[in-house]
Amino acid sequence: MTQRPFEDRRDAGRRLAQALVERGPWADAVVLGLPRGGVPVAAEVAAALDAPLDVLIVRKLGLPAQPEVAMGAIGERGGRVLNPDVVRDGRVDDRELAAVERRERAELESRVVRFRGGGHPLEIAGRTAIIVDDGVATGATAKVACTVARASGAASVVLAVPVAAADAVADLVASPEVDEVVCLMVPPFFMAVGLHYVDFRQTTDAQVQEILRGAR
Repeated sequence: MTQRPFEDRRDAGRRLAQALVERGPWADAVVLGLPRGGVPVAAEVAAALDAPLDVLIVRKLGLPAQPEVAMGAIGERGGRVLNPDVVRDGRVDDRELAAVERRERAELESRVVRFRGGGHPLEIAGRTAIIVDDGVATGATAKVACTVARASGAASVVLAVPVAAADAVADLVASPEVDEVVCLMVPPFFMAVGLHYVDFRQTTDAQVQEILRGAR
């Protein structure tokens, strides 16, 4: 596994694409980037595999007192994953959980409109869904994305990321929703995804929209 930091998300995508090409062929694949940061990575993967590109929109459910800590995630088409240990340790009651989910569901629906412009998601039933993000910390968002893909009829679900925490990878590998995890870097002392990039500037909505227009 490579340990050289990624220059940016495009560089990460090219290196991830090479790993996937070596595992090919991927004749029936659809590449699904997780907005926003996963989309530039996914664009490089889709180009290398000559596969269609779309987004799979999910939202983290952060603890009310610590929004950066994921207690779960939600996705399109009703997808939902909770981490009961985080919910319990954070002492989050049903009312607080519902409030967080309501807020994130509204943002998710807003992003669906913003990124697809009223268009429909690509059909993935019977195909291989390659879900791409710029990295995995807790795995909650990745897991709900894989759950949504499986529920949408994907014949196979592959999670492909440049870098991830070891415990998150182990959890995802053991998940029945995930057929394969492709990860270039699993640092022994993982702290944050951004530490493994030279340039980890935030991807904007406009950049995501531009990439998707180009793909269409």
